[in-house]
Amino acid sequence: MPPPQYALARALFSLILLLLAAGGASAQPGPVLAARAWTLVDAMSGRTLTSSAATDRMEPASLAKLMTAYVVFTAIGEGRTRLDAVVKVSAAAVAAPGRTGLRMYIEPDRSVTVDELLRGLIVVSADDAAVALAEHTAGSSEAFVDRMNAEVRRLGMKNTRFANATGQSDPQQYSTAEDLARLAQRLLSDFPQFAPLFAQREFTYNRITQANRNRLLWSDGNVDGLKTGQTEGAGWSVIASATRAQGAGERAFNRRLIAVVLGAASDSARAQEALRLLNFGFAAFDTVRLYRQGDVLARPEVWKGDAGTVPIGIGRDVFVTVPADDLRPLGQAGLQSALERNDPLLAPISKGETVGRLKVTAAGVVIATVPVVALESVGEAGLFGRAYDAVRLWWRRRN
Repeated sequence: MPPPQYALARALFSLILLLLAAGGASAQPGPVLAARAWTLVDAMSGRTLTSSAATDRMEPASLAKLMTAYVVFTAIGEGRTRLDAVVKVSAAAVAAPGRTGLRMYIEPDRSVTVDELLRGLIVVSADDAAVALAEHTAGSSEAFVDRMNAEVRRLGMKNTRFANATGQSDPQQYSTAEDLARLAQRLLSDFPQFAPLFAQREFTYNRITQANRNRLLWSDGNVDGLKTGQTEGAGWSVIASATRAQGAGERAFNRRLIAVVLGAASDSARAQEALRLLNFGFAAFDTVRLYRQGDVLARPEVWKGDAGTVPIGIGRDVFVTVPADDLRPLGQAGLQSALERNDPLLAPISKGETVGRLKVTAAGVVIATVPVVALESVGEAGLFGRAYDAVRLWWRRRN
């Protein structure tokens, strides 16, 4: 693996190329949308590129179904259900949407699986699917809502509370553009195997074919999700995800942006405004991969272990997002890295255990702080080895 200085040199070279491509142009101010609130996030670096009223609490409508999906995905991952599990459909699930809600038309006497219900939930935005999944994975809708709010706390969604799995209007149900963007990021990063569901354009069940209500899936080939929502109180909302190829060679990757638009005036307006956000983000900002997962930064000494050293480095890809008007000073200043370790490193050490952090700076400004982890496990040494290193450590500290 290349040393960190070499990786940074390549990243700096990439930034200079971006500067040349940008022609010295400045980043444009974020667009003003015809909506109540919005935010645009680069999912690779986590940087917010532009936003307005992003922390204002609003009714999420069917965007709440992203958390419903997240909780069901978690249940599958923990082995509490399976995609091919057959779900018993209750009368409450059949009646859930009421007369005006969206449904996939499940019936008590017709077989339906978790996989089919997830497609109904995500593609059709079916309320009956949401209730059936809630009852199946948690025993009751009330218990499922408790799990939704437990995930809200764990994910750090500070201005969100859910009252049902469907997104139907409730005074005790609210979220923000900022929190919903965070949820979308975690959904895609924690459960990438389910990402194709959000790009599915139509779904057929019970001999009824329904189209995905995210019209961006047809108008822009880069868009691959995620969810729309609409109620009288919430207006027309959408969380849109899009990817474009970035970089070249071994540092190439698919860059993903997530746009959240809340409270537009119509279906066409929410799609148009989300597309404006995405196009702005791809045009006015660039993202560079500084490090790849597994890059080795150092091989420090390990005490009381069955190995004398351990490779430490990057546990996840590290990206930095830069607006055009920051490219030139960044290119002139160069990038510096500082590795801070939790010395002395004492065995046992587990692979993936955090052992320090890496700070990347440009012109004295920290542009990334990254956890540094052990890339291999180190077990404990035998009794003699541990005793010998204990004496060595005592002597080192004394002197």
